[in-house]
Amino acid sequence: MSRAQLVYLWLTVLFVASLLIADMVGVKLFRIPLGFAFHVPWQSSAIDAIQHTCGMLPFPITFLLTDLINEFYGKRAARRVVWIGFAAGGFVFIVMNVALAMPHWQVAFNISPQSFDDVFSNSRVMYIASLSAYLVGSFSDIAIFSWLKRMTGGKRVWLRATGSTVVSQAIDSFIVTWLAFSVARSAFGSGVAMPMGEVLKTAATGYLLKFVIAVGLTPIIYLGRWLMRTRLGMLPLPAESA
Repeated sequence: MSRAQLVYLWLTVLFVASLLIADMVGVKLFRIPLGFAFHVPWQSSAIDAIQHTCGMLPFPITFLLTDLINEFYGKRAARRVVWIGFAAGGFVFIVMNVALAMPHWQVAFNISPQSFDDVFSNSRVMYIASLSAYLVGSFSDIAIFSWLKRMTGGKRVWLRATGSTVVSQAIDSFIVTWLAFSVARSAFGSGVAMPMGEVLKTAATGYLLKFVIAVGLTPIIYLGRWLMRTRLGMLPLPAESA
C-alpha cells in the first residue's frame, strides 16, 4: 500500500470508531455549570450550564475527518467513508438487537437484564435517528466543503472547514431531534410527540454547543493539514477538482 492509501485507511478507522462510540455513549447526558447565565430568543429560561449527550464528545471528530479526507482525497473518497461508517453502524444495530433477544443467564456474576436493557433497548430509536441525521449531515458537509473550496479557489481553509461544519451540524441537530422526539413517538406511540415549535427550540439549543465545537476544531483542521503536507508528503487536491 502507498503512503496515501495507508493514511486513508487510518483516517477511515478513526472515523468509524468515532461514529460508533458516539452512538454508544449517547445515552448518557452530562451537565457542566457555566457559573453565569445568558438568554436566547427561542428559550424562556436562561442557559446556565452546558448540557447535552456524551455522544457530542466524539461525534464532531467525524466532520473534522471528512473535511481532511475531502481536502486531500476528494469528494468521492469522503462519501465512501460516510457509507462505510453507515454500514458499520447498521451492523452494530443488528448485533445490538440480537444481544437484546438472547436469553439471560441468571448468575451472580452476570450483568442484570434490566441494566443491559436500560442502555441498549431504550437507545434504539435514538440510534436510528442519529444514524439518519449523520448520513444527511455528513453528505451536506462534504458538498458544502467542496463548493466553498471551488468558490474560494482553494484559499481560506477556515471558511470551508468551519462553514461546512456549521451548516451541516444545524441540519444534523434538526433531523435527530425531529426523528427521535416527534416522528418516532408518533409512529411507535412511545410518548407525546414533541410539537414542531419545541423541536426547533430543542435543536437550536443543542446546536449552540455544536457551533462552539465547530469553531474550536478549526485550528485542528490547520494542524492536520500541516501534518499531512509536511510530515506525510501529501498535497491537497486543487480547487478545480473539488
